[in-house]
Formats: sequence, C-alpha cells, structure tokens
Amino acid sequence: MKKIKQISYFGFADAAQNDPLYKEAYECAKYLTSKGYVCINGGGPGIMKAVSEGAKAAGGTTIGVTFYPKDITNYEGRDPSNPLDQEVKMANYLERTLKLLELGDAYVIFRGGTGTISEFGMAWGLARLYFGHHKPLILYGEFWNEVIMSFQKNMRIRPEDTKVYKVADSPEEAYEQIQIFEQALISQNHAHSEEKPFQL
Repeated sequence: MKKIKQISYFGFADAAQNDPLYKEAYECAKYLTSKGYVCINGGGPGIMKAVSEGAKAAGGTTIGVTFYPKDITNYEGRDPSNPLDQEVKMANYLERTLKLLELGDAYVIFRGGTGTISEFGMAWGLARLYFGHHKPLILYGEFWNEVIMSFQKNMRIRPEDTKVYKVADSPEEAYEQIQIFEQALISQNHAHSEEKPFQL
C-alpha cells in the first residue's frame, strides 16, 4: 500500500515568475503531481504559487495552509492568484508550519530564505526524532550538499541525521528518491507493524 500520497513543498516566497527557481519548482510539482501526489503549500506567492500552478497543469489537487496575520511585518500572506482546491486556515504562523508538516507524507524543500530555513530545520529535527518511521525530506538542488557539509563541519550532526533526506536535482530524480523512501517505509512498516506511524 502506498505510504506517500501528499507532498508539502517549501521555498522562497519572493521568487518571481521570471526567476529560474520559480520554473524549477513549477516543473518539479508538475512532474510529481503527474505521478499521483497531492500538492500542499503555504498558499502564498513565489514557490508556493509555482508548485500550485505546476500541480494544476498536471491536473492534480492543491491544498494551501494559510493564516491571516494582523500584526506581522514581514509575512507574505495568502496570494489570491495561487490556485488552490482547498484552503486550510490556521490561527498563527507556528500552527501553519505544523499543519504543513502534518499534512505532507514527504517534503520537497527548495532554495529559500529564513522561513524556508526554519521549515527545513523543523522537518529535519522531526525526522531525526522519529527516525525509522520518519517523513522523508527531498532537498531540491545540488547546493544542499554544500549546506549540509557546512552543518557537518560546524555543528554536532549525528550519523542518523544524514539518512533522513536525499538530494535531488531534477523532477525525475526527486521522484526516484521518493520511491526509494517509499520502499523503505513499506519495509519498515512490515518489520515494525506494531509501531504507530509518526503524527504531529
């Protein structure tokens, strides 16, 4: 039985439509959606809008997790032009992030800013905590290898920390890596059928 059905995407909210990063996210979501995955994102502009547009181009379903702040200076908010089939409204930014992590069975993380860094850090930390039945991370772009190497050089990274993600540099490679995770999750589920899967 398929374990990975929904993918939460994270990335730079300020990516313009003429930014190569925007097209990269669009093509990745389009390809993965064509393989049957539901697209989940934060409902805003930039990469969030790009993956929704890619998913819709593939005839897929998009879910946006949003909130409507009253007193946050540097938050992009809901983009009305982001084509969502379903909107899940949360009370604050933290709850929004947690819901994005909860709804996704796997995560694809593109290049981004501080918001993406925080989302990546939480996803990575949760994967380490629930190692063995964690939610997989796909780090999109070869630059991630350099980022992780810097962490390994300067932080206290445990061996299992580097086993919860895979780096992909194309939509096809992202799909292949998801399939590897899928098979591992199925195998672990058979081996530990008495354990409950990770849930937030």
